Amino acid sequence: MKRTLREARKHADLRRFLLCILFYQAGITAVVSLAAIYAEQVMKFTMQQTITLILVVNVTAAVGAFGFGYVQDAIGHVRALAITLVGWIVMVCLAGLSQDVSSFWIAANLAGLCMGSSQAAGRAIVGYVAPPARLAEFFGLWGLAVKAASIFGPLTYGAVTWLFGGNHRLAIFATGLYFVVGLALLRGIDVERGRREALA
Repeated sequence: MKRTLREARKHADLRRFLLCILFYQAGITAVVSLAAIYAEQVMKFTMQQTITLILVVNVTAAVGAFGFGYVQDAIGHVRALAITLVGWIVMVCLAGLSQDVSSFWIAANLAGLCMGSSQAAGRAIVGYVAPPARLAEFFGLWGLAVKAASIFGPLTYGAVTWLFGGNHRLAIFATGLYFVVGLALLRGIDVERGRREALA
């Protein structure tokens, strides 16, 4: 792993994208892990409503993963992921401001679409800018970034909720900052330059 990390320093766009993944995936993990709690605590969903919500969101996630494959081919990996991250930011705003069940359902299904598409786009970009001969190693770094994000995202949500007296709305807005940072990092990535470095 240390050797792979040293090798990653030679690939600026790949390195920046792994950092980008760390941020936006932290937001995704927090939203996915705590959606049921938010639905019950803030929107007052019953257990049955929450289970239905989770099932429907999984369907929309599959649609997002499948559909965005075609979008990536048409407009490019980075643009497709940028659209997805904007979608996450919109979703956070909708969820945080929702006062009725209908608007929250819209936010939840938008999260599902974005979840599937962001996972697909992230893997595609890593595969494109990583050296072909060391693809497995760099996908290992991708996995490491995702696992690290699974700690930071929920921890941030929990800390904000605890510090502000159980304010879940503020916690979801704080989680949204991860997507904003991820989008800012994404703007500096040139996948074609990264591809050339990977093939050099």
